[in-house]
Amino acid sequence: MKGVLLVNLGSPKSTKPKDVKTYLGEFLMDERVIDLPKFLRTILVKGIILNTRPKQSAKAYAKIWWDEGSPLIVLSERLQQKVDDMTSVPISLAMRYGEPSIKNGLQELYDQGVTEVLLVPLYPQYAMATTETIIVLAEELRDQFFPNINFTVVPPFYNHPDYVTVLARSIADQLDHVDYEHLLFSYHGVPERHIRKSDITKSHCKIDGSCCQTPSKAHQFCYRHQCYETTRLVGEKLGLKEGTFSTSFQSRLGFDPWLKPYTDRTIEKLAKSGIKKMAIATPAFVSDCLETLEEIAMEGEEIFHENGGEEFNFIPCINDRQDWVKTLSRWIDEWANQPVKDTKAS
Repeated sequence: MKGVLLVNLGSPKSTKPKDVKTYLGEFLMDERVIDLPKFLRTILVKGIILNTRPKQSAKAYAKIWWDEGSPLIVLSERLQQKVDDMTSVPISLAMRYGEPSIKNGLQELYDQGVTEVLLVPLYPQYAMATTETIIVLAEELRDQFFPNINFTVVPPFYNHPDYVTVLARSIADQLDHVDYEHLLFSYHGVPERHIRKSDITKSHCKIDGSCCQTPSKAHQFCYRHQCYETTRLVGEKLGLKEGTFSTSFQSRLGFDPWLKPYTDRTIEKLAKSGIKKMAIATPAFVSDCLETLEEIAMEGEEIFHENGGEEFNFIPCINDRQDWVKTLSRWIDEWANQPVKDTKAS
């Protein structure tokens, strides 16, 4: 029997500092998020970050929290329910950090007799700190608790024509009848070393301005390339003119070099250059969350206005849009109708 596990990032249980601290502890101690040796990671996270950041983050979460709970959780649940209504196999939901856990999601499917699981990381682009950590943990849990379950993993879909169409349409719908001068595509940042670590060629990813445009096997796991390619494909789909849109990276942490240009500085630069009306999309996320609703829609707009900007148009993620639901459901049904493979994982 086949079933599907949708996996998103996760969220604190509440906006209370203790719940935020618990969530941040699990998130930041992941070796694929902060990829330092465990001893150093422990000192940084438990000795510094968790003693200073939870209260600040709790205030940020309080700004965007809904009556139903965390926006990311609520939106993911809505997506799960709509996809479940449209597909022929059981659909479960899990979060990489927090609840519902991946273990609980797999258990839910296993209890229904599922032995073939389509694992769907809800990230368009591949990254160590997103897709990879989900796959690694799911396989560890499978080997330990569900040895009879086989996995098929949905690959990054940043360049899938169906996804590009949905994303482009969501942006067009939001900007219909909106007069804007520049559209910024803001992606979650990662340390530059993550790009080099994910380079299967061990030599291609130099982050030098040309490597992402030069064909290479490395692009299969290169987050930076996949972000720029998402922007390019959507730009083509929307017929955007060169110079009227660009790419940036948000949410950096610490002092190591992260992917540039930085979103906050780009917004400031656009405003200071005379751009009065801008729009911004966040295609690294499927569901709106703290990084989109607070960091971009609130802080980003404040930066824009402080530096002379006038109209700031935030474009929501694709969330549970009906065209996205139909697209994801079609992908699932296509998989469900394929013959079962004999391999343990693919």
